[in-house]
Amino acid sequence: MIKALILSVLTLTGSLNAVITNSMSAEPEMAPVDALVDSFMQAWNIKGASLAVMDRDRLVYAKGFGWADEGKRERMQPGHIFRLASVSKLITATGIMLLQERGQLSLMTPVFGPFGVLNEFDDAITDDNYYLINIEHLLRHQAGFSSKRGDPMFSTLKIMEKYGLKEPPRDTTLTRRLISEPLDYEPGTASEYSNFGYLLLSMIIEKITGRTYEEFIRTDVLEPCGCFDFHIAGNYLADRHPGEVRYYPPKGSKLSSDYHGDGTQVLRCYGASDIRSLAGSGAWVGSAVELARFVASVDGLFGVPDILSRISVGRMTQYIDDETSPLGWLSVTPDGEWRRTGSFAGTNAIIKCYPDGQCWILITNTSTWKGSSLARETAGVFARARDLVGSALPAGKDLFLLPR
Repeated sequence: MIKALILSVLTLTGSLNAVITNSMSAEPEMAPVDALVDSFMQAWNIKGASLAVMDRDRLVYAKGFGWADEGKRERMQPGHIFRLASVSKLITATGIMLLQERGQLSLMTPVFGPFGVLNEFDDAITDDNYYLINIEHLLRHQAGFSSKRGDPMFSTLKIMEKYGLKEPPRDTTLTRRLISEPLDYEPGTASEYSNFGYLLLSMIIEKITGRTYEEFIRTDVLEPCGCFDFHIAGNYLADRHPGEVRYYPPKGSKLSSDYHGDGTQVLRCYGASDIRSLAGSGAWVGSAVELARFVASVDGLFGVPDILSRISVGRMTQYIDDETSPLGWLSVTPDGEWRRTGSFAGTNAIIKCYPDGQCWILITNTSTWKGSSLARETAGVFARARDLVGSALPAGKDLFLLPR
């Protein structure tokens, strides 16, 4: 009853993105942080970025830096939305944990085989190891998939050529082709990052709920968190959602072949990959401030009501060993530091949650030649920023409570 009352007070009826501006988040004690971010962006030739900082579930700082769209001279605001890339996996894992709490599946539920969720694909299987895969294996990147022959989610043209396909494969076609190949290791015996595994989790959500992945996540996961401006990404500039930034490849990038295989040459961030088909492995767009709201809803702290039980939150953030991936998060440490990153051509995102209750989020609309390793550079910026401000984050402020 108490939790429901708190939720009724805190749950938003409109997007925070529509009301939050840089002027609202100006704080003199954060000036050194602003200078650090500006310097970081100049060093890596980043057009624009958005920073959100929480302290024990209070959104104490949010600011846009640089350009949301340089050509239109549109300044970045905290409410601009970005492609989140693999940060989407944290959202998908939360949906799976919610279904487990409702008794609709278990982490031990098999994916294939007579009792598997996706047993309609069994006729394509030639390796019996597929019948050993369960949902937890997919969540922890332990299902037996590897990228030694390339990541199938970003190798559309090669997949089309290999299997003689005339158009880019969607989830069911891609699954049938991929599971006709042997696994690279026995499920549960190793760990290798797999985007395809999280596509399968998206399909499991659809099969269990009888709804589209996007609909279920939006209505049952994101909106209960107070996140109303998340969307599945488009592939091209013309597909941008209202409030979405423009993406920029590294300076000097060459054009790439369009994923349709029609010979068109495109910027890598606009058409080289079928981002929309990534679904729960990497297709969400959202703002740094609403992403902070989502994290506050799955972190086990008391400021914002969690949509998952403390048992589920603990399971997702449990440290097992350095070789075992957590559920949805990219990494956790023995002392309770959590990290989730995402990287595409044109965007980088990082979430870092610290044992003292602070959470720092930075998303850029520009990629660099560092690729996914840019997250390490960003984490260094966070470390220096925390050293500068210590515990002196803006007090008595919570941007989550802005009236809409």
